[in-house]
Amino acid sequence: MATLLKCYKHFFSIQLSSLSYSARTIRLSASRPHTFLKLKLSRSSGRSNFRCLGSSSSSSPPSVAETIGGKLDGAVTERESPLSSELWVYNTMSRKKEVFRPKVEGKVGMYVCGVTAYDLSHIGHARVYVTFDVLYRYLKHLGYQVCYVRNFTDVDDKLCKKYNVLSEKGVDSKYRLLSTLIIARANELGEDPINLSRRYCEEFNQDMVYLHCLHPAVEPRVSDHMPQIVDMIKQIIDNGYAYTVEGDVYFNVDTFPEYGKLSGRKLEDNRAGERVAIDSRKKNPADFALWKSAKEGEPFWDSPWGPGRPGWHIECSAMSAAYLGYSFDIHGGGMDLVFPHHENEIAQSCAACKQSNISYWVHNGFVTVDSEKMSKSLGNFFTIRQVIDLYHPLALRLFLLGTHYRSPINYSDVQLENASDRIFYIYQTLHDCEDVLSQHDVPTLKDSIPPSTVDEINKLQNVFVASMSDDLLTPVVFAALSDPLKTINDLIHTRKGKKQALRVESLAALEKTIRSALDILGLMPASYSQMLQELREKALKRAKLTGDQVLRKIEERTEARVNKDYEKSDAIRKELAAVGIALMDSPNGTTWKPAVPLEL
Repeated sequence: MATLLKCYKHFFSIQLSSLSYSARTIRLSASRPHTFLKLKLSRSSGRSNFRCLGSSSSSSPPSVAETIGGKLDGAVTERESPLSSELWVYNTMSRKKEVFRPKVEGKVGMYVCGVTAYDLSHIGHARVYVTFDVLYRYLKHLGYQVCYVRNFTDVDDKLCKKYNVLSEKGVDSKYRLLSTLIIARANELGEDPINLSRRYCEEFNQDMVYLHCLHPAVEPRVSDHMPQIVDMIKQIIDNGYAYTVEGDVYFNVDTFPEYGKLSGRKLEDNRAGERVAIDSRKKNPADFALWKSAKEGEPFWDSPWGPGRPGWHIECSAMSAAYLGYSFDIHGGGMDLVFPHHENEIAQSCAACKQSNISYWVHNGFVTVDSEKMSKSLGNFFTIRQVIDLYHPLALRLFLLGTHYRSPINYSDVQLENASDRIFYIYQTLHDCEDVLSQHDVPTLKDSIPPSTVDEINKLQNVFVASMSDDLLTPVVFAALSDPLKTINDLIHTRKGKKQALRVESLAALEKTIRSALDILGLMPASYSQMLQELREKALKRAKLTGDQVLRKIEERTEARVNKDYEKSDAIRKELAAVGIALMDSPNGTTWKPAVPLEL
């Protein structure tokens, strides 16, 4: 009986960035240096040979948030955090943080469950893929070669319930790759269904570009992997873990004693759940489908058990094994996938190959609306496109990273306004810094910088490494950016700062340090000035104003002030502030910037 082949792909080449202004020597005990601290890494070439190794475990270090006195979304105290020399990740399987040890030195295999491409993705999806993009970026930053696999599901059981148009429309068999909603949507739009499916894959990828998510190494689709899926099911049957009933194939959970080890559910507590039909033919109600016989009007493929389609869970097991082998490092997704999807993946992968082993199961928390999980089924979801129509994609990314990835995050306009306001401040500060530096020949600047600047840079570096290495504590990193940004503003705008010795050298060092951190977080724009303009345009759209209308209001206010009509002047300021337009007076006149609307 044929077994599933491992189709290894070349790993991405690594681009290393470093900072050159640290005056302190920071010792790392791990064999993998941090490029953030200007250390060079020798790279190994060639493809990886994955081996079946058990996941390492160790007691968890104290949380960085606790160490430096902050909370997951709180502020940092003055105490400097100790530098973590190893990456720790929370493993859902062990329910604790563990030191990350890849199965192959210097290489990481990571599989993340992708979207079902029949409609635009919502911000719950955005959180999943922004989370794992940050993990992907940080692993690469640490010097690992990462093979990141993220699939597209274009065959899905829940989408076949209303499928009834193929026979009526005389659709060729090649179209039977597609799910019910894809077909129904194609008919509604008068669009070829295959093109529609591809279009939504492209729309998803465009959303990822907007959100600054890097492309994975491989993006396999279920419909392209039927031979691998059928081969895996054959292997599971041959190994005695599955049975056939009238053309259906079910996994027998009673044959797998470890079933429930990921979710912590006991077998006797399990019942047929999401996407698992109740069927009296099952030996155990918790048995789940590996293959479903074709029903009238449903898509199907040929198999040894007759025409049909795969169950939902087998798809990811087959595709992850195809590209990463049965044993790899990280398997990720949203918390809602722990049961039944990932639980069933473990059972069927181990049934196909006893050496199957995933070292770390990583799951992100939900996006909620009024404390309820955001989902299409509840009708309380917002698509990524709907959100970025009014808010900049990087403001959405900052909003998603402003809460630790395992904690729930509540969606609200106020939260997005705060994220927009914060990111405008960051980019305005760096833009002002860039303007000052453009007036000087930076390569000719002195190598030395004041001790206070050295201390500030090292503090940020230390907190960055310690926080990111402590299960990606991104909120602590954002809090740690506050002091360096304030220092930049003081050096640019205050009398004392303008007189500081080695002022320009300090600005160059601070800007480079912050830029490196933002780049690893996926928040570095192509241009500060362009980014600021885009943020202004989004603010105007939310305020339902044009730039010319705001300028006319500024002129009216200026005239009122000249006439000493301060009541009218204040009324205009408050009117604009209520919709998120803040006026700023200076000796050179009045300008405006986006702000959190007072009405919120």
